[in-house]
Amino acid sequence: MNLDHLFSRIRILILAFAALTFIFAGAAQVHLVRAQSNSTAATPLSDSDMVAQYRHVEVASVSDALEQITHKKMYMSHRMQPIFTAKFAGFARTVLLKKDEGNNDPEALTGMLEAIDQGSTDSVYVMVVEDGEDIAGMGGLMGTAMAARGYAGAVIEGGVRDVAYLRKIAFPVFATGIVPSTSVHHYRFAGSQIPVVCNGVAVNAGDIVVADSDGVAVVPKAQAQAVLTLAQQMDYKEHSMYALIEQFKSIVQAVKKVGRL
Repeated sequence: MNLDHLFSRIRILILAFAALTFIFAGAAQVHLVRAQSNSTAATPLSDSDMVAQYRHVEVASVSDALEQITHKKMYMSHRMQPIFTAKFAGFARTVLLKKDEGNNDPEALTGMLEAIDQGSTDSVYVMVVEDGEDIAGMGGLMGTAMAARGYAGAVIEGGVRDVAYLRKIAFPVFATGIVPSTSVHHYRFAGSQIPVVCNGVAVNAGDIVVADSDGVAVVPKAQAQAVLTLAQQMDYKEHSMYALIEQFKSIVQAVKKVGRL
């Protein structure tokens, strides 16, 4: 065997060995990435990460995911309307006001104000005003305090006032009415961080409240991770379908291909 032929065979062996090394290294890298991905998926999200991810999913998908997982209606009715187009998510800070007509107690609503000062970034003020559709549960002063403390927004079963100012400072509020009235002398603080039923939906302190142009939904904190994962999958499927519907010129074919409606 001449030297040229020998060197040629050695070169081929070296190249083959390098190729195998590259392939095994690539496979190991893929395995590592998958392992890291699975580890990340299995690791519970922090509260701040959870809320941050909920801000990027549509409330309609959250509502659908909730129905599949909890088998309950966890969205508020059409009466719950935004004072301007807004999207937010955060942890519920609940407040209840009870009727106390004609009271002259200067401390009747102090607890309501203290509840605001106890909230912080990622809080959502969820207030129930008993029979209060024509009573403003909050206005510009309370909204300013919430905005200063980093609240994500407010959801009021009852009225809201000072709407022009709330729009000016861009503090998002969903409410069942816009009225000029006051709760002073008409209502009394009945508790905060307690279970309430807001516009037909049970809300506990710490539940995740999500809101956008489609409305408001409430995610029980114990099921927040599972609901988020399913809602993200639903969002992905739905957003993928827009292009398919245009391509096929058929929603039937798109639904058959993706399986989402």
